[in-house]
Amino acid sequence: MRKILAITWKDILVRFASTSEWLFFLILPVIFTVLLAGGTGAPDDARIRLVVADQANTSLSAELIDTLAKSDAVHPELMPLAKAQDEFDTRRAAVLLVIPAGFDLDQLTAGKAELELRQQPNNVNALAASQAISSAIRRVSSAVEISNRSVQEAERIRSFASQAERAAYFDASLQAAHTQMSAAPDRVNVSMGAATGQFDYDPRANSSAGQLITWVFIPLIGISALFAYEREGGTLRRVLTTPTHKGTFLLGAITGQVLMSLVQMLLLVGFGILVLGVNWGRSPGALALILVTSALAAAALGTALGTIVRTPGQANGLSIMLGMSMALLGGCWYPIELFPAFVQTAVKILPTSWAMQGMLDLVLRGQGLSAVLPEAAVLVGFAVVFFTIGVWRFRYE
Repeated sequence: MRKILAITWKDILVRFASTSEWLFFLILPVIFTVLLAGGTGAPDDARIRLVVADQANTSLSAELIDTLAKSDAVHPELMPLAKAQDEFDTRRAAVLLVIPAGFDLDQLTAGKAELELRQQPNNVNALAASQAISSAIRRVSSAVEISNRSVQEAERIRSFASQAERAAYFDASLQAAHTQMSAAPDRVNVSMGAATGQFDYDPRANSSAGQLITWVFIPLIGISALFAYEREGGTLRRVLTTPTHKGTFLLGAITGQVLMSLVQMLLLVGFGILVLGVNWGRSPGALALILVTSALAAAALGTALGTIVRTPGQANGLSIMLGMSMALLGGCWYPIELFPAFVQTAVKILPTSWAMQGMLDLVLRGQGLSAVLPEAAVLVGFAVVFFTIGVWRFRYE
């Protein structure tokens, strides 16, 4: 045990002998996690922010705002004109809608109703918001036009006893028009691309889990460079001439790298919880299981690779290429559901796919220990196979 601990401590000191190691250990993983998460958090409403100043305060203006609120494109925020103008002038809002006084049913019926729309120049969000506003206006105008036609047809059959009765009939017709328009079937068929059906996606959860796997797998696969360095410098031969068994050396080297990777994982998990608000703590037991099995699978792959490469430079280049490729194909950078079906099936041969699936079961789907047992079992299988190859092929020169 003392030999294993000595080898472990030696590898830790060697790895962190250079302060630049922190760049890959923590700084770059944090930077990429934040970038792919879209900032330090995801808004609850992803629609375009639309600042609205309602100076009319009529039933028609309220109906227009309510219609905009139901839009899939914009999220209206009602505020006084002065504040709305300040939001627009300071470019915190891409578009400002001013509903002027007098915007009511009479003006709309007479064709005199006007709105003031202010847009930031060369802004895609402003263009999209403008189209959403035009769609909402058409919808409101159509309902009013239907109600006016209904009143006219009713008057042809029988005159209203009073203006109040006519107004009540108009209101009822307007309500019926809204109901019928809401129940109308969609006239546009939407075809989805590579992803078939709905799938869960949260940029914070995907980024936190994906970058954790990416930046932990690369150095663990880089164990191959450690073996190549020891072999090239002759230190591995000298160590094995002492009363140190091959298995003791391998266990010490692998233990040190796995422990460092677990510390790195826990730091990135803590960052995800505290900064991104990712719920990593639903099931600590399941989290520990998937982290440990992921680290073992990656370390085993590095051990097997260390028996193939000849030089540290070759090992470093290969570990980075393999780590990045497996992370990309395993869904660590983009949701795996966006890939073609045959790719989704093919990448099941990669440990990164199973590690990512297990972590998303925890942080995205809210599942527990029983849900990640299959993924953990597969990762253990990867570890057994790669460790067996690595130990069998291990040579000190």
